[in-house]
Amino acid sequence: MGQPFEGKSVLVTGGSRGIGREIALRFAALGATRVAIGYLRGDEAAAATAGELDALGAEPVLLRGNVGDPERVAELLEQAGPLDVIVGNAATGVIRPALELEERHWDWTLNANARSIFTLARLAAPSMPPGSSIVAISSLGAARVLEDYVLVGVSKAAVEALVRYLAVELAPREIRVNAVSGGLVETGALDHFPQREQMLAYYRSRTPAGRLVEPRDVADAVCFLCSPAAAMIRGQTLVVDGGYSILA
Repeated sequence: MGQPFEGKSVLVTGGSRGIGREIALRFAALGATRVAIGYLRGDEAAAATAGELDALGAEPVLLRGNVGDPERVAELLEQAGPLDVIVGNAATGVIRPALELEERHWDWTLNANARSIFTLARLAAPSMPPGSSIVAISSLGAARVLEDYVLVGVSKAAVEALVRYLAVELAPREIRVNAVSGGLVETGALDHFPQREQMLAYYRSRTPAGRLVEPRDVADAVCFLCSPAAAMIRGQTLVVDGGYSILA
């Protein structure tokens, strides 16, 4: 792919660890001049990722704050400066059956996972140059029912719908908007699932590719969608799951 992001400034929310970290590092490796990573907690992990970005030649910018809070998003964007790429990767949620959830769980999950993408686009798009990209990270739970995943699944479905609307509205500005939906990725996020080991074993056995999706697989897809090679891909959700979701 060469250095398609030379001179570009990138923001990756949830960028200090897991999939977000891999995405941030991939942009740096592909020439990004400045890579901002948003994170909510874990200063040590953020500092370590910043060190890796610096070693790759990118200027790291650490932005700590809750992207579910519109006022905080405005502050973070001001600190980030002009952006060519925004990757909305930050995600959280309450993993419980629907009848065990409360209204505050809905607000927390939907604000962090879906409203954050809307706020980022609303505030940043007016100053993004033509050719810029916004990519949101979704999951298979947006369209499939996963155990105890109701709130996160609903939030990801909202993200995919938002991507379609934003892609059309921002097209005249030549800002592309897409999503990447990953299959099961073995990261620390799975520690919140009580059935973690069973999930991993099931996905491994059922994925045609013969292995789980890795963070690098998602990072590759994100960087492709943000590259000039994807100029005519707009409002799409690219599924990266090794073929898992196509099986009956």
